[in-house]
Amino acid sequence: MKPVRSLARIMLSGIFVVSGANTLKNPGRLVPVAKPLTDRAAPMIQRLHPRIPTDTESLIRANAATQLVGGLMLASGRFSRPAALVLAGTLVPTTFAGHPFWSSDDPVQRNHNQVHFLKNLGLFGGLLLAAADTGGKPGLRWRAGHRINHSRRSVQRAVRTARRETKIAVRSAATGRRLPG
Repeated sequence: MKPVRSLARIMLSGIFVVSGANTLKNPGRLVPVAKPLTDRAAPMIQRLHPRIPTDTESLIRANAATQLVGGLMLASGRFSRPAALVLAGTLVPTTFAGHPFWSSDDPVQRNHNQVHFLKNLGLFGGLLLAAADTGGKPGLRWRAGHRINHSRRSVQRAVRTARRETKIAVRSAATGRRLPG
């Protein structure tokens, strides 16, 4: 299954690597499309930290760089689960800013945007699957539960042993002789 996982990660990451690199080279082409969304997001970003740039081109560059690095991480298999989550996060503003089919009056443009919106929705689903994929290894939840059960059994054994030792000590004190063990 490992070759299939590796190939699927590479295929899924390709769009992010290519579009991230292209957008970093020429972010200006997306400014008119992204401006309505970035204008709404800028006050929230300013509240997080006032030194974060909130101009549209800087936000486009940051999103593109994140997609490029996240795509490379996903493709290489290094931190692929967190990379998939980050890529899913970058896909949300990209999809809403770039493909608002609900606001188009032209039926051809509306259909075009709707297809790309649904394509991005499918990519989002693939990224969620990639984020949940443990590579055939037990997940964190299972490992934590397994560790808790192991610890619980160890404590129960220790309690049984302590009770047994206490009974032996009480018997030996009552009879006045020393018992082996």
